[in-house]
Amino acid sequence: MRIQTEESRLESEIGWFLDHLMGERGASSHTISAYDRDLRQASKWLAKWNVGSFAEIDGSTSVKLRTELGREKYAPRTVQRKLSAIRSLIKFLGRRSGKAPQHLPKTGGARQPKTLPKALTADEMRRLSEAPDMANPVGIRDRAMIEMLYGGGLRVSELVGLRMEDYIETESLLRVTGKREKVRMLPLPAQTHDILRLYLSEARPSFLKPAATSFVFLSSRGRSISRSGVFRILRKYAALAGIEKVIGPHTLRHTYAVHLVKNGADLRSVQELLGHASIMTTEVYTHLDMETVREKYLSAHPRAKK
Repeated sequence: MRIQTEESRLESEIGWFLDHLMGERGASSHTISAYDRDLRQASKWLAKWNVGSFAEIDGSTSVKLRTELGREKYAPRTVQRKLSAIRSLIKFLGRRSGKAPQHLPKTGGARQPKTLPKALTADEMRRLSEAPDMANPVGIRDRAMIEMLYGGGLRVSELVGLRMEDYIETESLLRVTGKREKVRMLPLPAQTHDILRLYLSEARPSFLKPAATSFVFLSSRGRSISRSGVFRILRKYAALAGIEKVIGPHTLRHTYAVHLVKNGADLRSVQELLGHASIMTTEVYTHLDMETVREKYLSAHPRAKK
């Protein structure tokens, strides 16, 4: 009976927190689902240890949580995310009760050094974008999605959530709603804009059903294309293009940023285009292509010339 009572209280705390994220913070359904999974996993362990509330987590409980996560053999970044979710819930409960948290699990030990993003070469990107068959509506749609992920650097959630009213054709602009409902205006390169217009005029009408929708990218059923659908489409064309790397929508977003930086874009501009809340997130791109930096130095610095 004790465990059942504790599980009920822990689940209530999770419910309050998720309602707060959705109602007051405007978190996406994807974010809500991730928090829900991570916190419910932790709640089962806490109930087993007779810990009745997330606010009751102390130093020894925090160690036990880390031990359990270690047994599951999660990647360090995943451990960090799960512990961060617990910290956020504890802070929320503290604000709700007016009492300062007695302990916050530390995430620092789970941090990984920043690594270079996976990115496609210019040739791989060309082969991928040319893989769809432009002789049919499906191929035109798929080519347009690839162009938007690479030419616009969109997150997959931004791509599938894009609506017709977000497209400003006369100015080659998109109104993109990113994380935490932050809106940014995104200029489209000429080639990306041309493919998008082709899709909207010649291919999208064939996907429309009697129950009209304003989503830009549609499935064969006339609904907004799903995130998993985008992943499947990219894997299909990567195979057709002979690309052996495992890629997804975020690969194309990284490729967009990598190619911008390699061609001289400044980090502040890249930050705005990607919709990063902090420049620190964008700073990973400062480590890119040191050979290019070296070549520029050798050609520009007076001391480097013989």
